[in-house]
Amino acid sequence: MSFASHCNNIKNRAKPNDVFITPLELAKKHIEMIDYEEDDLWLDPCKNSGSYYNQFPTDKKDFCEILDDKDFFQYEGKPQIICDNPPYSMLDKWHDKVISLNPRVYSSLIGVYSLTPARIQKFQEAGYGVKKMRLLRVKEWFMMTCIVVFEKEAQSVVEADLTLYSTAPPPQLCKGFNKKGKPCQNKTKCGEFCHLHRPKP
Repeated sequence: MSFASHCNNIKNRAKPNDVFITPLELAKKHIEMIDYEEDDLWLDPCKNSGSYYNQFPTDKKDFCEILDDKDFFQYEGKPQIICDNPPYSMLDKWHDKVISLNPRVYSSLIGVYSLTPARIQKFQEAGYGVKKMRLLRVKEWFMMTCIVVFEKEAQSVVEADLTLYSTAPPPQLCKGFNKKGKPCQNKTKCGEFCHLHRPKP
C-alpha cells in the first residue's frame, strides 16, 4: 500500500482510533523538553493511563479525560502549560481549544504528517513560536512522530510557508498577437504560438 493510500485510509476510516498510549520513557523525554516555572499549572487534556500526568514535575496539575467524564472541550481552567498526545481525528478543533485557554506553553506529540504549515501558522497568529522540535520513532506507530513546543512570544525556529509549489514547468505564453495588437496571453504547451496563431501548413 502506498503512503498516500495509507493516509487516505486513516483519514476516512469509519471509527477514528484516537487512543495511542504514550510510552512512559517517551512521555518523560517530552516533559523534559519544556521550560517551566515553579508556580505553573500543568494540564494533561487527555490523561488516559497517566503517562504524562503522573510524571509532571509538580503537584500543581490538572487533567481531562473523556472516559472520566472530564471533557477537554468543557474545561475552563487557566493552565500555564498544556502537554499532550492529542486525538488526531480532531486536531484542528483541539488546537482551537488549546489556543482559547491561552497557556504560555503548549507542547504536543504529533505525527510529522499532521504538523502542517497551516497548523503552525495558526499558532503563530495566536502569538506562539515554535521553540523546540524533536523527531522520533515509535515502533508501533505509523510514520515518524515529533515533539513540538510552542511558546508565547518565542522566536520561532520554524517558518510556515503556504506557497503552493510545483515541479511542473512554467506555462508558456503565446508570442502571437491578438486582434488588438497586444501579445496573446493564451497559455500553451505547444511552443511559441497557441492554436490561434500557429502558422497554417
